Amino acid sequence: MTPLQQAFQRTLDTLDTIILGKRDLLQLAQACLLARGHLLIEGLPGVGKTTLAHALAQCCGLEFRRVQFTSDMLPADLIGVTVYERSSEHFRFHPGPLFSQLLLADEINRASPKTQSALLEAMEEHQVSVDGSTHELPQPFFVIATQNPLQQIGTYPLPESQLDRFLIRVELGYPDAAAERQLLQGISRREALHSLASVVSPAELANAQQAVRQVHASAALLDYIQALVAATRQLQDVAYGLSPRAALGLLNVARAYAWQYGRDLVLPEDVQQVFPGVANHRMLLRTTGQPAHGVAEQLLQRVAVP
Repeated sequence: MTPLQQAFQRTLDTLDTIILGKRDLLQLAQACLLARGHLLIEGLPGVGKTTLAHALAQCCGLEFRRVQFTSDMLPADLIGVTVYERSSEHFRFHPGPLFSQLLLADEINRASPKTQSALLEAMEEHQVSVDGSTHELPQPFFVIATQNPLQQIGTYPLPESQLDRFLIRVELGYPDAAAERQLLQGISRREALHSLASVVSPAELANAQQAVRQVHASAALLDYIQALVAATRQLQDVAYGLSPRAALGLLNVARAYAWQYGRDLVLPEDVQQVFPGVANHRMLLRTTGQPAHGVAEQLLQRVAVP
């Protein structure tokens, strides 16, 4: 492993002291960051979704903002507003919390679709347009959104175009018995967050993201990715298969997953580890319009490795 890869292994070790018993999920979350993607976390209130986002920001030395999404929230509350200043006789843009390196969009599905859509340009282009002017967002720019289960009161399902912007979706469930006992016996996770020091810098993160792009993917591995993506488009019960954007995202996050293990080439096992997180939330059932959870795992059993 290179020193940079070893540093990100230490980042995982540090996160593992905050979010207990979820090492596989933490590897996916960090791979999403290294692949320059955005992360969607689903789970019941109180299982550590906000804590995970805050810990990841502190470990990487990123400027962190948290926005609590509500039903009466407006796009301007997120993006910012343009105000006329009498002293200078000019309009001046006052940026909102969106202008941060890591934005936690907490309970994103409690906001109206109009407010949800305010994130679309920012997530794809890393910029926002306000009153005819374009404003660049800080680099790196990473969105972590948390989502409550859709059966809970006061939630709005994310539209397909919004879901496709999230590179990976993970579900943060209850901890196992051993991790929960450790939580009960240890210090508060909030207190642990306050004492958490950064492990890598934003500059090292940028270097790691550049190194991830150099990880080799063979022609046979690209055939495997194409076969998996094609299989999602042939399912009778699924309204939409994976888009070309999702296929590119799958390749990028598989590269990041391989890089975390010190490899300079992607293995089929890397693709298999990240495929459910990339695919399940993008495939919507024809009958209910809900994400087709579990279908990606079935496809991994049916699609042969070249």
